[in-house]
Amino acid sequence: MAELNNVFLLAGDAVLYFIALAALLRVRRRIGLGAFFCALGVMHFLETYLAGILYVALPFGIVTSPGSTVLFTGKLMMLLLLYIREDAVVVRQPIYGLLFGNVLLFALAFVMRHHTLAPFTAGRAADFGFLNEMGALMVWGTAILFFDCIIIILLYERSRVWLGSYRWARLALCGALVLSFDQVAFWAGLHLLTGAGVQVLIGGWIAKMGAVALYSSMAALYLKYFEWPLAGRKNTRISDVFDTLTYRERYEDLLARTGCDALTGALDRHSLESYGRRAVETAAAAGRPISLLLIDIDHFKAFNDSFGHAAGDKMLKRITTEIMGAARLSDFTYRFGGEEFVVIADGIAGAEASALGERIRRAIAGAPVGDAAWKVTASIGIASCAKDGSGYDKLFEVADKRLSQAKASGRNKVIGERGPNETPVRLVKS
Repeated sequence: MAELNNVFLLAGDAVLYFIALAALLRVRRRIGLGAFFCALGVMHFLETYLAGILYVALPFGIVTSPGSTVLFTGKLMMLLLLYIREDAVVVRQPIYGLLFGNVLLFALAFVMRHHTLAPFTAGRAADFGFLNEMGALMVWGTAILFFDCIIIILLYERSRVWLGSYRWARLALCGALVLSFDQVAFWAGLHLLTGAGVQVLIGGWIAKMGAVALYSSMAALYLKYFEWPLAGRKNTRISDVFDTLTYRERYEDLLARTGCDALTGALDRHSLESYGRRAVETAAAAGRPISLLLIDIDHFKAFNDSFGHAAGDKMLKRITTEIMGAARLSDFTYRFGGEEFVVIADGIAGAEASALGERIRRAIAGAPVGDAAWKVTASIGIASCAKDGSGYDKLFEVADKRLSQAKASGRNKVIGERGPNETPVRLVKS
């Protein structure tokens, strides 16, 4: 009976936690995100304290802590919810703040333990050992949270391909996978510092999976009934991993809403002429490298003639998946027309762009096409700003010439930037 009562109490804790933080998130346009971030930060110490001290028994011999099951699981799911409604640049703010604050707490506690203490009240001596233990756990937990957030954002984006618009399934899948990793990682630190046993690892994981199901349900309902439509977002430069995740999230959102090629799912030619052109011009004006990769599928007409247009369409879909999978998170993939694709790669040129082209070429060469006798390959021409030109039209012209060179020299090659006295780069056919 006591164990079952604990289940209801944990569920009540989770509901209260979610309602309170979701309410702060809901009114962020009026009062700002500072209230939401401060609430997360205030709960961080309690979360770590409970995870290191307080455990409860659940049915079937499960032992777990409200700090881990309710508060940490809730925090991660709330950060994912924040990402869905804002972007990764916003998500990084509380994570960096928590990490910096926890390290500062640990450092200050180390200094303060060297003070000469004055007697205050009998039996009320400072427990620096406990403070050190909590500080170490908070630093370790926040470091794990940093990776948790990156992984859960990437998984949430990828789950769009697997699960489409089934929001609850996407939230539950991402939460379950990331919190499984988190449970193992945090338990390792907990075991080292407090001697927590294996039953804590197993019981905590089972309880977290239940919490994920509950939080995913509440988050899905919140997104459906209580949130505003997606608002316009400010452009950000790509300076760290969270900026890059935001860049990719906008790309996925653009794919889902407008400018999407109906067959392949890549961005269409109209998007290339508008967004792609603007990306090149913006990079050129800022003096930032950017590369244009022009990709042509070798002998595509012969494949269509041999196997039919339905098979050709299926191959184009598969190749688009391979191109987007081989590209970086910040790269945009467009279908230029027919069997030609363009990748706009911001921030790279020269050898890095050639390496990206080679990675794409290899991915396409390894793609299955239904008939084992046919090996699909691609030829790629690359042009980079500013060495090859400072505008979109010039980059496309140079990339097109290099694509023609790649096809004339035997196909299944990547030809990119070269010096004035160098011959074209010819990579060995796989």
